[in-house]
Amino acid sequence: MTEPIADTEPESLAVLAETAKGLDQAEQPTVIRPYGDTTGDGMVQVSFTLPMTHGPKAEGAALQLAAKMGLDPAMVVHAKGLGGRQSAYTFFVVYGRVAHLVDLDKVVVREREYPLLAAKEANLVIKRTLRRKLVVLGACIGTDAHTVGIDAILNVKGFAGEKGLEYYREMKVSNLGAQVTVPELVSRARKDRADAVLVSQVVTQRDAHLRNTRELAAAFREAMGDNRPLIVVGGPRFDPRMAEELGVDRIFGRGTTPGEVASYLVHTLTRTLTLTKETVRAR
Repeated sequence: MTEPIADTEPESLAVLAETAKGLDQAEQPTVIRPYGDTTGDGMVQVSFTLPMTHGPKAEGAALQLAAKMGLDPAMVVHAKGLGGRQSAYTFFVVYGRVAHLVDLDKVVVREREYPLLAAKEANLVIKRTLRRKLVVLGACIGTDAHTVGIDAILNVKGFAGEKGLEYYREMKVSNLGAQVTVPELVSRARKDRADAVLVSQVVTQRDAHLRNTRELAAAFREAMGDNRPLIVVGGPRFDPRMAEELGVDRIFGRGTTPGEVASYLVHTLTRTLTLTKETVRAR
């Protein structure tokens, strides 16, 4: 009969722990390959559109492009004309093997550096630190009329099972909606003495989201200087690492939840206030 674990010698338990630790480390390699049919087979699936009528030549062109992308061998698993058989555009899905490896030690991302707070916790921190409502403005600027993103963050119904910022009783939230001009947003922020301005950008043709964000940052910097509110932008095509380059305080990408945004605002604004108080005392 197998001996019960409680009767195992301490030294043996230590060996088992080290073995388990080694197995955990072995299961988490730092260099990986894509997975398709079997582990490490390097198989990937990509999709793209070519300006060609669907047919054998179009599929041949798709395979040529796939080969130049490094897929070898590759196969067209789906091809369909956009808008009908005689369409001048064809959409493809191609499946093939790549030889590239992913070195996880060289992956650079923007990590979350603040704790996630529940709504009650965020309200308590605001009340104790700011001792007033945290004023938030939200809008889609320029010609962008896609309010789904900003609504998901601000509206009470929220997103992904989390309530939006309007649910937080210690926040005063105003959703200005779509196609708000930058001058209008700056004027409203000054009038309301906003602590934070949230801007959603979904339209990305010709890098419109980047151009609009730079314009936004420059306008607030010129109008309000160091007294400007916290500027946060978000959208599916933003790179969170570009915040400093674009002149804003934070960038959120796809899948961001209201709780993440609320926690960031509370963390950053209360930390700034605390540092300001400490500087005043030091003088």
